[in-house]
Amino acid sequence: DVQLQASGGGLVQAGGSLRLSCAASGFTLNDYAIGWFRQAPGKERDGISCISSSGDSTWFANSVKGRSTISGDNAKNTVYLQMNSLKPEDTAVYYCNVIIMRSHGTDTYWGQGTLVTVSS
Repeated sequence: DVQLQASGGGLVQAGGSLRLSCAASGFTLNDYAIGWFRQAPGKERDGISCISSSGDSTWFANSVKGRSTISGDNAKNTVYLQMNSLKPEDTAVYYCNVIIMRSHGTDTYWGQGTLVTVSS
């Protein structure tokens, strides 16, 4: 059964850092690309980062570019998003997702989300 578990959020002061984790079960991460999204209250869910199945290609939204890194640990079947120099506007629920192709379409799987709160 495909499942994603996001963790690592919490309360942090502006300028601090967090490492978010996305642990996968039911599939092997090195076969699929993984995306990170975030959603602040009253706002749309925005993509902020993704990593290719091999880990060789990454992408970051301008809002987090330069202060974030994304990486994968195949042995732990986990993808990490390291966020530094956090700002109050980073406050949101952070989700990871994967899209898996099936015979008749695609299935999108979301982790439950982990809350990041950045105080000023």
